[in-house]
Amino acid sequence: MKTEEVAQLAKSLEPVDFKAIEPHLLALDKHLTLRTFVDGGYKLSEIDTKIWVTLRSNKVANAFIKRGALANVSRWFSYIEETHPEIQEEIKLKDEAARAKIAASSKAGASYKMALQDTEKGVVTRFPPEPSGYLHIGHAKAALLNDYFAHELYKGTLLLRFDDTNPSKEKQEYQDAIVEDLALMGIKPDKTSYTSDYLQILYDYGVRMIKEGHAYADDTDQATMQKERFDGIASKNRDLSVEENLAIFEEMKAGTEKGVKNCLRAKLSVDNPNKAMRDPVIYRCNVDTPHHRTGTVWKIYPTYDFACPIVDSIEGVTHALRTTEYTDRNPQYQWFLDTLKLRQVHMWDFARMNFIRTELSKRKLTKLVDAGTVWGWDDPRMPTIRGVRRRGMTIPALRDFILKQGPSRNIVVMDWTNFWASNKKEIDPIAPRHTSVDAANAVKATVINGPEKAYTEDKPKHNKNPAVGTKRVAYSKNLLFDQEDVKLFKEGEEITLMNWGNAFVRKINGSSPITDIELELHLEGDVKKTEKKVTWLSAEGQDLIKADVWEFDYLMSKDKLDEGDNWEDFVTPNSSHKVEALCDCNVTDLKEDDIIQLERKGYFRVDKAAKGDQPLVLFGIPTGKTK
Repeated sequence: MKTEEVAQLAKSLEPVDFKAIEPHLLALDKHLTLRTFVDGGYKLSEIDTKIWVTLRSNKVANAFIKRGALANVSRWFSYIEETHPEIQEEIKLKDEAARAKIAASSKAGASYKMALQDTEKGVVTRFPPEPSGYLHIGHAKAALLNDYFAHELYKGTLLLRFDDTNPSKEKQEYQDAIVEDLALMGIKPDKTSYTSDYLQILYDYGVRMIKEGHAYADDTDQATMQKERFDGIASKNRDLSVEENLAIFEEMKAGTEKGVKNCLRAKLSVDNPNKAMRDPVIYRCNVDTPHHRTGTVWKIYPTYDFACPIVDSIEGVTHALRTTEYTDRNPQYQWFLDTLKLRQVHMWDFARMNFIRTELSKRKLTKLVDAGTVWGWDDPRMPTIRGVRRRGMTIPALRDFILKQGPSRNIVVMDWTNFWASNKKEIDPIAPRHTSVDAANAVKATVINGPEKAYTEDKPKHNKNPAVGTKRVAYSKNLLFDQEDVKLFKEGEEITLMNWGNAFVRKINGSSPITDIELELHLEGDVKKTEKKVTWLSAEGQDLIKADVWEFDYLMSKDKLDEGDNWEDFVTPNSSHKVEALCDCNVTDLKEDDIIQLERKGYFRVDKAAKGDQPLVLFGIPTGKTK
């Protein structure tokens, strides 16, 4: 394998995106079938070192290799890791640089200098999503912070635990999507478990709560229970005997007619000022929906508030990091630990991410999907991980933005400006430049002194980054312009044709719309002195490619909903807009997920590559600038 090939392979394995690196990992696995080392030799070479360090630095690639899915790569990777500890020094330096970068981000408001207790005894954090929808950017913050504290700050352990105790809302589809999205973000849990693994244990704790006088069965209807809790009034069933409660709990477990009318409530307080401490429900029946993992074995399921502290303690969680929406429930969490005499868990609350004109409620997002308001959970208008990625957010920018928010408790509603501005810093240096003209009312131009025969020249795809490569630019006397540009032209005016030179506007025909114009090249003209610098396409010398170019608006029409607002009244009626365009011939090389810039129009992600009669589909990427 030649030096340039190694450099190219190493570079192709850098993206923190499994979809992008998968074909290169497969190629490497095939290459290593009958080889101990990449270059075919018998000792560690510079080639092996470069590729190993690249893979070890890439959390997504590293996690995939560790799972053993690629036998040859895994064998090679583990052998080098075990026999050559010296090359890990470079990794150590990179890790320290990354931590320094995060520490430096405190200037932007993030600080990781938290007085977490007992960290010297080891740190185990957990991310416990409910598989009732796709991960959104709020979940991403929780997942990334737990990963950062466990793996980067304290060299501890991260647990992924699916809180799957509500079969009416949960699906295997959601569970699989969560695993994929975490991998895409470079998050590698050390262990994955399920609350449903503990249903028998949790049931036994429920029985114990009853026997020790800490829980009671209650058949009060939901509306009455809600009012009594609000007013601090005890339920009529609060003083049922242990025997009566155990009997009803068995009815609940069996899913009988009497059982489904009841729930099990913890006996904490009737009138505590903190309403989360007013006899919360800890078990309820669900006889209608099979669980996606356990089927119909169970008819009763514990609530999150009951299951979470118990399973946290059992699984060895040392620090429960969660959003401030749980702050009122922290005393309840502690009460369960104390009452059941379980191992203690330290808690830390951090602010969730809130954005203007955005709903993060899974219930509301599900409604948007089910109603067909959006195309699905990966719609580019959705605040899901898949949605913002389909819109064009890169994983490095997403990680960097979230980690810069830090674990502060200060709750703010953020504008999307900084979110997308951080992404622009990632894509601008590497996005190839292309040209398009809106097909509707495109203006034909004749260059009266233009070349008699069309020709092409190789030009850089990115004027500031030659490594991006070159493209073919066609030149002829027959050009196409955007109607909006030509509307601003004046006869006799000198303009600049980007990537060509200056020209005089000699004639303009038609109005609203303009149909055609005549130009006269003036290549010796000074491009610095012209007011208008416009893009164009040659109608000859290349095959112009059709494209559907999409732009998107916010899903919500109001920055922040007030109390009493019906959120559905503020869903933006038309939040997507498509323009049909013609693009230069070079876009035929683009693949799904490529990111480009259409000159003077912005950045775009390729949602579908051009294929046969199917047009190229481009999604506009916000840059943080307000229009």
